[in-house]
Amino acid sequence: QVHLVESGGGLVQAGGPLRLSCVASGRTFTGYTMGWFRQAPGKEREFVAAITWTGDNTHYADSVRGRFTISKDNAKDTGYLQMNSLKPEDTAVYSCAADVPPFGYTNSIASYDYWGQGTQVTVSS
Repeated sequence: QVHLVESGGGLVQAGGPLRLSCVASGRTFTGYTMGWFRQAPGKEREFVAAITWTGDNTHYADSVRGRFTISKDNAKDTGYLQMNSLKPEDTAVYSCAADVPPFGYTNSIASYDYWGQGTQVTVSS
């Protein structure tokens, strides 16, 4: 199985940056898609960004495109979500997830097979 652990969440002022990390362990992550999702209190979990194993394909939700950057370091089995120009509406629990081949749609929650525990991101105004 694939185990995912997020870290890097915390409190940040609006406009500031924050970088989240997702460490994968267990099965090799080669060929898997890694995605980031977030869920605010009382709201549905929503897609944020995704990246293929090689990093040649990235996808972003319209709400974060241009502000967030997804990347990964295969040698460290770690994915990253660099968040810039944060807004209060970005406040949520952020989770990373792995999509095991055959791949589903990168922005679909149902496509992902393994999930991390989540890390809280709070953006103050």
